[in-house]
Amino acid sequence: MLVRQGDVGRIVQSTSQLHPAAHPFRCLRPLHRRAAAATANAHSDVASEAVLVTNARVAVQSNPREVYQICEAPCCSTSAASAAQGAPSVDPTVLAALAGLGLTAFALKRIFDTPSRKYDNNVGKEYDAWTEEGVLEYYWGEHIHLGYYSDEELARGYLKKDFKQAKFDFVDEMLKFSGAQNPKTILDVGCGFGGTSRHLAKKFRDASVTGITLSSKQVQRGSQLAEQQRVTNVNFQVMDALSMDFPDNSFDLVWACESGEHMPDKKKYIEEMTRVLKPGGTLVIACWCQREAETHGSAPLSEQEKRELQFLYDEWAHPYFISIQEFERLMKGTGTLQDVSAANWTRNTLASWRHSIWVGVFDPWVVVLKGPRIWYKTAREIVTLERMHQAFAKGLMEYGMMTATKKPLPPAAAAGAAAEGAAAPAAAAAV
Repeated sequence: MLVRQGDVGRIVQSTSQLHPAAHPFRCLRPLHRRAAAATANAHSDVASEAVLVTNARVAVQSNPREVYQICEAPCCSTSAASAAQGAPSVDPTVLAALAGLGLTAFALKRIFDTPSRKYDNNVGKEYDAWTEEGVLEYYWGEHIHLGYYSDEELARGYLKKDFKQAKFDFVDEMLKFSGAQNPKTILDVGCGFGGTSRHLAKKFRDASVTGITLSSKQVQRGSQLAEQQRVTNVNFQVMDALSMDFPDNSFDLVWACESGEHMPDKKKYIEEMTRVLKPGGTLVIACWCQREAETHGSAPLSEQEKRELQFLYDEWAHPYFISIQEFERLMKGTGTLQDVSAANWTRNTLASWRHSIWVGVFDPWVVVLKGPRIWYKTAREIVTLERMHQAFAKGLMEYGMMTATKKPLPPAAAAGAAAEGAAAPAAAAAV
């Protein structure tokens, strides 16, 4: 409400009939300094009002355009009663709402900080569920692993790259890293939906490619996609990577992309893949690794780091992670692998974590239409993806790449193996 020159008299008349401590006289907060000085020096409510109004008249007369702002605070009264009446108050409904929001936020944090899928020999079951839901395949495509982003692509901005194409690029870069040349028999350990298996089968048409997984649903889906794509030189089987049914020295290339994270015995994992690898063949591994700790002069893990790692173990059914250096030691420890080498690919894979979140933001409908259970599960995945990003970004986690070749057999042993290989077809023909 604004008071102009013509209104001053009416204000004085109306306010003079009220007791100073009880009336709701609205404070005139003039821009003119004399009104403020008069209010500050007043010794009584009535005197304050008189001085204020008098000075207000003078101010308005001296500048007809000056406007006085009406305020709610009882600044025109110096009595304790007036001050008490004008004390600010907060609506109890607002306080209750704020308290409710605080409790909700606290509860949600507790929920999302509590892992939901601890490792309990449940890897196959979890991948069966992910396969049936279809959300993972919808966003990640045929490959359940991180993508590769070159330095030039990172400079341009990772969101400009197709998320699914980044995964195909990763397979091609991993193949280059391995150094494998025209393998005729390929084993994909932990093949998922079989995206890598089919990609390698298309690249090496004369090769026979086998993918193994603990998930029967993944075998079923991988076989469907192979049929749809008319890839005939690939097959998928349910098999435990720690106890494979294949004979010794069966494959020219053993490929393990992001399967070691789920293995409860990393040493056995390396030894079993080495066993089925042919002499002269190539073993290549890609795996999420935690930083080296408490060995060879490296700093121990802090309590905070241990808590962060434990969450990453327990949310996605991981028994534990090891370092890149530990992978190297395990490979050298087999006694049959040579030319062991390793690299840290964190820089060129890190963008995948947040990229996978953004593809869902840009296209949320497959999740929206699946209902509350998938909403909750997807929210948990987003939290974990971001926590993975942070762990890799600060060096707690590293993206490990390891490769080696299997030593050739001694001459005598090689001759014996050749004889066994020639005898097997003859025996089969005799039957």
